[in-house]
Amino acid sequence: MTTAGIAFSIAFAVCAAFASTVHAARPLVTDDARVVDPSACQVESWVRKNRDSTETWALPACNFTGNLELTFGGARTRDSDEGGTYASDLQFQGKTLFKPLEPNGWGMGLVAGTVRHPQLPARDWFAYVPMSFSFVDDRFVVHVNAGWLREGESGRQRGTWGIGSETRLHPRLFFIAEVYGQSDGKASHQVGVRYWIVRDRVQLDATYGNIAGDRITDRWFSIGLRLLSPAFLPGIFR
Repeated sequence: MTTAGIAFSIAFAVCAAFASTVHAARPLVTDDARVVDPSACQVESWVRKNRDSTETWALPACNFTGNLELTFGGARTRDSDEGGTYASDLQFQGKTLFKPLEPNGWGMGLVAGTVRHPQLPARDWFAYVPMSFSFVDDRFVVHVNAGWLREGESGRQRGTWGIGSETRLHPRLFFIAEVYGQSDGKASHQVGVRYWIVRDRVQLDATYGNIAGDRITDRWFSIGLRLLSPAFLPGIFR
């Protein structure tokens, strides 16, 4: 089997595993002005432990055309109080870039998509603009998001925002920090690290997060795995 085939098989296996039990580059919620390499795919997967529930996410994404990253995946949630596990989120989105991010430069894109909650007769819609700014040859990168959310259940429309950063501590190790929220309500924040086990192919991450002003009730922990393939999609898509 070719290297591309092996990478794709691993990615597919991870997707299948999460689908049978089961939400920026991980672990940031604030998105970046980057897309998966042309004709390549990735799988972002993670487990988030909340106070009263555990979420298991898998989000596969592929770049078929060179500048259109399509993501389709979702989550299963286990409720600690009731002891049940259910499909809680099903997400689809598209992402394109107006200006790719370059070292010591900036980039900008557009993301739009939808999230369906199978337990509710509703579907959320969202769109946002991610911007990224690189400093010191990508040793420090800042991401800024501004967007819109329409909640399907309530019909309410809100503004969304996020500010995040990546600091390279070592060629394989990064420290991340961010704050994000909506036009009403308290902001959330999280900090963490991510580490390349295999450079540009296999990455682990871990985070701690909370809502502003709340020390215990809404805190969470997460651990994630990100897999990236080399280019393997048929040339017709390029």
